[in-house]
Amino acid sequence: MFIIPFGVGVWMAFHDYFFTAPGVSVPHPFVGFDNFSEVLGEEKTQSAFANLGLFMAINIPLTVVLALVLASALNAATHWRGFFRVAYYVPYVTASVATLAVWLFLFNGSGAVNKVLGPWAPDPSWLANKHLVMPLIAVYVTWKQLGFYILLYLAALQNVPKELHEAALTDGAGRWQAFRAVTLPAVRPVTSLVILLSIITAGQIFTEPFLLTGGGPSGASLTPALLVYQRGIEQGEPDAAAAIGLILVTGVLIIATVARRVMERD
Repeated sequence: MFIIPFGVGVWMAFHDYFFTAPGVSVPHPFVGFDNFSEVLGEEKTQSAFANLGLFMAINIPLTVVLALVLASALNAATHWRGFFRVAYYVPYVTASVATLAVWLFLFNGSGAVNKVLGPWAPDPSWLANKHLVMPLIAVYVTWKQLGFYILLYLAALQNVPKELHEAALTDGAGRWQAFRAVTLPAVRPVTSLVILLSIITAGQIFTEPFLLTGGGPSGASLTPALLVYQRGIEQGEPDAAAAIGLILVTGVLIIATVARRVMERD
């Protein structure tokens, strides 16, 4: 289910491929790296990968910090712990179409956020502002996925012996020093996993810009996955789309490998 379509996509990326009518057989000559040089030379492709870089720069650190902080607070809570677990997890299991509809209601030109901000509301508005739209999408995805990562951190925190914290506090360490000396090293493997999953999720981002902005304004929220859809399905250029997809997969693998090496080194 995965290897065969992926192999076909790799083959398409190195050939002059286009859709034909059923039963029609035409040659698809090998073109080497021509498809790659073509798409990499296009401003639209460069913009899409730059947008993805901005998304990762906001989403990944924000996810790690918020998930760890909220999981630590939840681990220390004595009341309403079950309620908050469910509350954090609800956005993760809710359909993106439903949650995106709420965000559209909040952040459109006449939305609830602009009404609260009044004269301090941005102009153009959030989803029409090329400087704000990608950070807003990154914040949305962070909020949407946060519940899953909180549960990962919470499971790791509950396996940290309380005696270690008590010993650190007894030795004169403050709560922040105990957090740095005991908690952070204990959850390091989970942090590596959270970063890895966040990188993979970021590389696949499609639904949010597609439904919120369609890649606009002026390509400010265009992502490689959305560009693959536009080139391959809407414009009927599957060879160019396959080349973009292969570049995306390679880039995500490289970033994920580097992040894993950095996190897991002694």
